Amino acid sequence: MRNIGFLSFGWWSGAPGSKVRTANDAMVDTIGLAEAAEDAGLDGAWIRVHHFEQCVSSPFPLLAAMAARTSRIELGTGVINMRYENPLYMAEAAATVDLIAGGRLQLGVSRGSPEPAADGPAAFGYPLAWGVTPVEDAASRIEVFREAVDGIGIAKPGPQAHVPEGGLLPIQPHSPGLSDRVWYGAGGIDSARRTGELGMHLMSSTLVLEATGEPLGVVQARQIGEYRAAWREAGHPGNPRVSVSRSIMPIVDDLSNTYFHPYLERDLMGGNRDHIGEIDNTMSTFGKTYVGGLDKLERELREDDAVMAADTLLVTIPNQLGADFNHTTFVALAELRERLTRRIAL
Repeated sequence: MRNIGFLSFGWWSGAPGSKVRTANDAMVDTIGLAEAAEDAGLDGAWIRVHHFEQCVSSPFPLLAAMAARTSRIELGTGVINMRYENPLYMAEAAATVDLIAGGRLQLGVSRGSPEPAADGPAAFGYPLAWGVTPVEDAASRIEVFREAVDGIGIAKPGPQAHVPEGGLLPIQPHSPGLSDRVWYGAGGIDSARRTGELGMHLMSSTLVLEATGEPLGVVQARQIGEYRAAWREAGHPGNPRVSVSRSIMPIVDDLSNTYFHPYLERDLMGGNRDHIGEIDNTMSTFGKTYVGGLDKLERELREDDAVMAADTLLVTIPNQLGADFNHTTFVALAELRERLTRRIAL
């Protein structure tokens, strides 16, 4: 593991104790989270994208604001449900953000996950065509998006267009290198292998769509191995990147102890472990929460095969506690990254 960043859902609610009570609070505080992460020495600020819920849904305006207020950290999405997207308009928006960010945008995409709407993409004007599966629909949109951000000609020119004869008009603006920073959120070993074949980076979440009885880290590490093998076999240049997400709650002071001690008690009593459940009609493995002091966290994360196999660890955070509280968490996570890196070097 070389990089560590946060992953925020951008929730807001009026629940007792919430510091993020309105949509305005959520947008402003997410920008503050990016600033806090950069100040604390983290490597990335990533946001989840969900529709029809009280959380971040339109990432590009927010990412542009985060880019304008930071200078070093990666800015990413984990993940955009492509079934909601016009891939050409998204290519314009993504390139705009990447140019503002100076090439720091990392775009995670996928077919999406279960959501409140019965058919959200249809409500957005993208009903599923007859005989086409959601995976196939998302894949076709991703293909068009990748071509667009790669600068490939898309549209037939009109009589006033200034392009070489027989050429097609590309999407503008174009941000060189963005096409090499597209990730896919894979849930199973087949989709991980396909991601490698297509030359996209791999994102793996706090759950996988497999239920072998093995720990999450073991199942994910096997997926990572298959992904990297597929990348090599396809002959793609460069190094494939892999991120895994984990719920990590460092206890480093009285306030973090107040918030997280109940989770630690449950952990010490054996009630915090990976478990098997069902999501999207598929039996899946869900990851546990890592909680405690840095010594305990380091020891347990070194035993997580997927964390140690990945180059990027994304930590899901309690964003409703606000940027000021999470800054303390970010400082602890930066130290945890250094501990794990030194241990690997030894």
